[in-house]
Formats: sequence, structure tokens, C-alpha cells
Amino acid sequence: MKIIGPDYLVFGVDDVDACVQYLTDYGLKPRDVDEAGGYLEALDGTGILIRRRDDPRLPAAMETASTLRETVYGVADEATLQAIEAELSKDRSVTRGEDGVLRAVDDLGFALGFQISCRRPLDLPGEISNAPGARASRPLNSLGASEEMPALPRSLSHVVYFVPDHAQGEAFYARLGFVCTDRFIDVGPFLRPAGTEDHHTLFLIQTPPFMKGIEHFTFHMGGPTEVMLAGTRFVEKGYESFWGPGRHQLGSNWFWYFNSPMGCHVEYDADMDLHDDSWTARTAPPGADSSQYFLFHYQEKWAPGGPPPKH
Repeated sequence: MKIIGPDYLVFGVDDVDACVQYLTDYGLKPRDVDEAGGYLEALDGTGILIRRRDDPRLPAAMETASTLRETVYGVADEATLQAIEAELSKDRSVTRGEDGVLRAVDDLGFALGFQISCRRPLDLPGEISNAPGARASRPLNSLGASEEMPALPRSLSHVVYFVPDHAQGEAFYARLGFVCTDRFIDVGPFLRPAGTEDHHTLFLIQTPPFMKGIEHFTFHMGGPTEVMLAGTRFVEKGYESFWGPGRHQLGSNWFWYFNSPMGCHVEYDADMDLHDDSWTARTAPPGADSSQYFLFHYQEKWAPGGPPPKH
């Protein structure tokens, strides 16, 4: 089954305006947004759909406080949709809406959708660097960074769930062709579907049942400099940094997490490892030593002569 990854996430929230403003400041582009909510997209068309909590168009809320209402995955073709429908129809209700989305609920109670992916092809350069001993990657007189360079989310990368039974969750997603790329012992697996080489598009974290829901989601950026620039600009707009910037061990991706009005964390990430079926999954104990290679904290700009003058 050629499942690529999440095309969009659906939230039911109390304060639509705050969530739309947050995601706009994060770097997503509003599309068809009004007082009832709307869609905000990354450069490739993946994104976040915001609705009011009581919007009748939303799937039923979970029994916990989570505001996530649905995860809609993009797939490569109609044959994949038919294969998903055939597999899940064995033991649960599966419907296809007027929007073409195939819908079901996983074994843990998360509402799922599947559609022919909305992802638009991107033709953008990634970050390059120069290093002694290697041929120069950037042309002469070409700048590696500038105050004006854009730092916009390119593509919805992955979603992380708090779950009461990670083994049960992993077994369900294995039915859809997800494989474990790495695992935190007694915590949960990083899962990759067959339609992508990304280290993971789904990570399951074992928690008590009352915490079930979304922990965070993230969009891929063009490189670590874009993570730093976007995160710095976000902080300077008044948003609260939660974790980072830093670089993860499993997956190798650069990261910077922020608190959000959706009741979950939102991350910028870049430079994730890619894998195929020849990869052998690693296991690691959970904890700070295995969660990141290094970790920084934001502080205001500084210079040996003192901070810049206040205007």
C-alpha cells in the first residue's frame, strides 16, 4: 500500500481566530479561511484544517481533551485506496465521503482518512554547506544566509500520538504497510509507510489513557538554517518555545518545538534520515541522552559590546 504520509490534520478548537493566527505566523498560508475556520497550507499543499469544536462536519471527538479530530493520509493511487478499504472493511466500518476521502477509525480510537495525495511537486533547493576537504557546494560570492531569506514550511512531515497501548497501535498500522524504523524501549515505535523514505511519519508514545491524543505535528523545512530562522521569527512574534532548537538522534532531524493554542506542540524540522526496506530498526532507551545529540535555547541577540539598543 503506497501510503505517503499525512496530507492534513483536522482540529476542533474553541478559539478559531487564535489557531488561524498561530498557524499563519508559523508560516502556513491561509486558504478559504473564515470565522468558522478553514485550511492553512504548506508550500506543497499539505496542511492543517481548523474548525470550531462544535462544527457538525467534524468526526466525533475522542473521550480525552485532545483537539485532534482526524488524520488524513495521502496515498499514491486509487489502487492503494481500494487495498486500504478491503483490509479495513474486514473488521470495521469504512466509508467514502463526497470529498473522496476514505474514512475509518483505528484500533485506538483515532479517526483516519485516506485520499489521493494533495501534495504538489516542489522544485526548491535544499540547504547546502561548504566544508574543508569537500568540493565547494555554494558558488563563489553566493551567500549561505541572509536576514531576508524565506523560511517557510514545505511539507507536513509527521504526527505523534499519545496512546494507551503502543503495541496495539503498531499492529494496526502494520496492516496498512507501516514498518518500524526505530524504537524507544517500552515507549513506542517510529513508523514509516511504504510510500515514503522518511524515517517516520507516525510516532506512538505510551501514556496513561487519559492523555490519549496528539502530542505534536511538524512540517519539513529546507534545512537547519530555516529551522533556526523560522523559530527565531516565531519567538520574536511572542510564541513560547517548548524544546529546542536541537538535533534528534533517531531520525537525525533538526527540531524546534513550540506550545500552541491547539493543545499540542508544533515543531519545525529539517534534514530527516531516509530509509528503505534494507534498514534494520534500532532500539534505544528513552531519555534525554537518546532524544537529542545536542540542545540549545533561544536568547536575545547579543554582542561583546552589549545587546542592541532598544527602539
